[in-house]
Amino acid sequence: MNDKLEEYILSHIDEEPAELARIDHDTHVQNYYWHMCSGHLQGRLIKMLTSMIKPRRVLEIGTFSGYSALCLAEGLVDDDCRVDTIEVNDEQEDFIRKHLALSPFGKRVCLHIGDARDIVPSLGERYDLVFIDANKRQYEEYYDLVMDHLNDGGYIIADNTLWAGKVVDPKAQHEAQTQGILAFNEKVKQDPRVEQVIIPMRDGLTLIHRL
Repeated sequence: MNDKLEEYILSHIDEEPAELARIDHDTHVQNYYWHMCSGHLQGRLIKMLTSMIKPRRVLEIGTFSGYSALCLAEGLVDDDCRVDTIEVNDEQEDFIRKHLALSPFGKRVCLHIGDARDIVPSLGERYDLVFIDANKRQYEEYYDLVMDHLNDGGYIIADNTLWAGKVVDPKAQHEAQTQGILAFNEKVKQDPRVEQVIIPMRDGLTLIHRL
């Protein structure tokens, strides 16, 4: 996709809410890995998918700056629904909490700091929707973890599943993160419990439906 086409797309979809534009700006200014922020197009898709699925409980693994968590929260039916979001980097906590507090949907989000592999079992929840956007080396582990807590008929959205095209680049096959994504994609493909589709948006977004 070239810049002109992306500009056209963004001008013909729902506008980016002001609080999300603020997060996007602050992420670019204050975070070295600013490119990991979901952004306008992917954020509107995440919000719409959440609205369509109508989950009561949502789990996010990998909060980063809180952009996607607020998109998930915006798509919820009401304030009785909740997003549990987990961020392993405690240095992000102040940034995340500040921007959650500035959003009208922040009260729907519960932030947990730590390793998802420890936190998810401790919460004792069942989820209707899970968004995975964390360490690519551990995607297989996250998949096994969340499937134990995903309701029948529930959905998983996994980000970065094309990994900048490295999944088909022979020169990148030895890289640990690429190997993690390749193993995850194969695992999902072979799992008879689910149906799945990869959307070639940005870095690849896989939608997984538990049957």
